[in-house]
Amino acid sequence: MWIIIAVILGVLVVALSVWKSYQRVSSSSWHADADVHSGDQNQRRLPLLDHVRAPKGTRLVLVSVMVLAFAAGTFNQVFFYAEPGYIYHVRTITGQERVVDGVGYSMYLFGRINAWKKAMTVLADDATADGVNAEADTSVVSASLSPLNIMFLDQVDADAMATVRFRIPTDSETFLRMAHEYRSPENLLRVALIPSFQETLQATASLMSAEDYYSGDRTEFISEFENQMQNGIYLVKRKEVRRDSVKPQIAEADASNPSAQGEFGDKLKTVFVVEKKIDRKTGLPVRKEQKFTLYGIAVHEARVTDMKPNTKFVARMEQKQEASAKRAIAREQKIQEEEQKLLAIARGDREVAERQAEMKVQQIEVTTKAETRRKEVLIEAERQRQQALIQEETAKILLSKAKVDAKSVKVAAEAEAFRKEKILLADNALAQKLEAEVKIQEIWAEAFSKRAVPQYVFGGGGNATPVGSDLDVKHFLQLMTVDAAKRLSYDRSIQTAQSTQTQAME
Repeated sequence: MWIIIAVILGVLVVALSVWKSYQRVSSSSWHADADVHSGDQNQRRLPLLDHVRAPKGTRLVLVSVMVLAFAAGTFNQVFFYAEPGYIYHVRTITGQERVVDGVGYSMYLFGRINAWKKAMTVLADDATADGVNAEADTSVVSASLSPLNIMFLDQVDADAMATVRFRIPTDSETFLRMAHEYRSPENLLRVALIPSFQETLQATASLMSAEDYYSGDRTEFISEFENQMQNGIYLVKRKEVRRDSVKPQIAEADASNPSAQGEFGDKLKTVFVVEKKIDRKTGLPVRKEQKFTLYGIAVHEARVTDMKPNTKFVARMEQKQEASAKRAIAREQKIQEEEQKLLAIARGDREVAERQAEMKVQQIEVTTKAETRRKEVLIEAERQRQQALIQEETAKILLSKAKVDAKSVKVAAEAEAFRKEKILLADNALAQKLEAEVKIQEIWAEAFSKRAVPQYVFGGGGNATPVGSDLDVKHFLQLMTVDAAKRLSYDRSIQTAQSTQTQAME
């Protein structure tokens, strides 16, 4: 575009130069004619176009703009801007070929460029318009397809919605080999990626039945789809196999005897089985290789987003779901009845357990009280035994102490007796005798002082019998003193020390 603008501006500059040359020639011829026909000078006028003059500097401005437009056009034909997320196949005018993977301006020298997205997506969805928009910057995916109609193992068709994201190689050698093979991103999508996507999705559907898919094997389906997209499609063989029926076929019950139900049939059912072909040498499943992997293209991610089966299968699934719901309700009712039965049994067991527990509590209480009393008796007996032992030990201690005290008293008494004996032997017990004598005399004196004396005494004189005179009392007291001395067995006479020792030795 910039080159076209530059050419237009060049034409304008040339036209302007021709116009100015024409004006100069026209002006010169007019002045020559004016000199020849001087008389008619006032009547002759310049042509109308000769009065039009281009502004000064117009040609310079046009030349400047032309040069800028030509430079811009030349720059765009020599350089291009590499966007992020793209890898570019560049062919220059000199025949050079290279790969541009960076971001920024790069030279292609009036050559050709093919921009390849580093990641291309193939999407089958009912919310996206059909068509291939490989390199449109505004496109969300690389290829948008309508949902693919696939056939499951049990001959149930469905509209599958899936997406696969591919990564193209970035090293120069592999990328150039891929670019030479497929020439453009659109061609790569049409002849390689989209057919592989469709074939693998259908091959995955052939591995299982729709019943299995909607019964919980959806994640396995997605895993197998991604596995086959990355590593190749399994080579399989479909077989019909007759197996024993898990649920026996039973005839209708007899009304007269409902429990008598006769079985019929051979108890066999026919199922379809898919067997993967195994390589005899390696023991691994045989696969059909994905051709795009030979050119360094790798599957980054694969997903199955939705699966819409046909209306007949949906109706059958609804009936099956309704039957399953009824079975579930019946099962729940059965479970409820069993729970009620168990609840009744549990209540009875609970009441029995409560009574047993109550009786057990009473037994434990009685036993505990008896055990407590027994332990109290044992404790009291043990206390008394310990007290008796303590008293016995105390008695033994007191006995030992009494024996010691008795021995000490005996020893003291013996010492005192020995001392007194020595004293008596030493002075013939003079002090004791004197003390006894004094006591005797005091007693008799006191008794004599208190005697009753008659006012008149009748009696004869001479040698007559005493009848209570003082002399009679004196004689009586002397006799009593002598008698007491005899009883005390002591001699009132004073002896010498030598005689005392002699008596003691005797």
